[in-house]
Amino acid sequence: MNNQAVPILLVGVTMRMLAELATRASYPVIALDYFGDADLKAICPSRSLLRDYNLPYSVSALVNAASDLKAGAVVYSANLENFPTEVGRLAQGRQLLGNTPDTLAQARDPLRLAAALQANGFAFPETISPTSGLTPNPTRPWLWKPLHGGGGHGIRLWRNGRSPEGGVFQERLTGLVGSAAFVADGRQAVVLGLTEQLVGRRAFGASGFTYCGNLTPPPLPPDELNTLLHQVRAIVSHLAHTFGLRGLNGLDFIWRGGRVWTIEVNPRPSASLELFELVYGLRVFDAHVRSFEGELPDFDLEKALMQGAAAGKAIVYAPADIRLGDTAHWLSDGIRDVPHSGEVIRRGQPVCTLLTRANTPAACLHDLQTRAAELRRRFASEA
Repeated sequence: MNNQAVPILLVGVTMRMLAELATRASYPVIALDYFGDADLKAICPSRSLLRDYNLPYSVSALVNAASDLKAGAVVYSANLENFPTEVGRLAQGRQLLGNTPDTLAQARDPLRLAAALQANGFAFPETISPTSGLTPNPTRPWLWKPLHGGGGHGIRLWRNGRSPEGGVFQERLTGLVGSAAFVADGRQAVVLGLTEQLVGRRAFGASGFTYCGNLTPPPLPPDELNTLLHQVRAIVSHLAHTFGLRGLNGLDFIWRGGRVWTIEVNPRPSASLELFELVYGLRVFDAHVRSFEGELPDFDLEKALMQGAAAGKAIVYAPADIRLGDTAHWLSDGIRDVPHSGEVIRRGQPVCTLLTRANTPAACLHDLQTRAAELRRRFASEA
């Protein structure tokens, strides 16, 4: 696609990151999301369900609002991957730079994903649908996971009792919680980065299974990291071929006992992408667009990991209901997804994103925690 042609429409819950990556790669874009953060407004033309339409969040509301915006192509992000029919509506009259509704329906089905991986010798935790008539073994730990979830929301421990609807039981595994970002052309895939996922960290105001950031690379010894990478490459190549995955995608996994246990596939751009641009100099949005022309980047993550650089991001959640003061200077402080001055943020809702770069993942985490603590002190005076 000619990156000087008509704009590309970006649609999802929050689109600041993708808009930043796109404009950095010289693609003209229009963004439509829920939050309408202040820094998104400074990046590109944008519309917000919250600010421009005075609407609560829903995927159908996003798709309806998209009909008002003119663009030759569309890229979607979280959580549209859970709504294939709405993605079909979104793509009407536009080039879809993303996985098709049929691909989404297959790749987001945990039982189909499990079967596809286990048939080829890859590990997947035991997963049970309540409609199967099977009952989880109560002597082992289990999670209840909603089928239309994202970011860890709605996941909870299941110990026994009545089976909720709209989800699956999945055995809970211990180990390093990780993710991989990859770009695919429907047949092959190139891994762009590996991360440790930050989940439920109190330092960032999160709890339970709520996603709150990433560190790249995962804090593992070099030999173990290469073993992890080789397994991930095999898994994502298999999934790209099996499901016809295209563009930017994400893989969530547990690294346990020297083996990758896939948890789920996110068949859309993942939240960790800006870290790989930050630490490796990749143009990930350009790689996404070019993959739909059958072109994959010539990138060797194994060599890139030898540079020894690290990066991290953290989403900071409100510890209480707060009314923010002046946020005009936040962007220059290395803060992203900047809320508007005077905005009210409810307890447990995301406030902003912190980015950092250092020599090690541990140094990145320390910096993120230190800056999050400074923000919490600021929030205390604004609660």
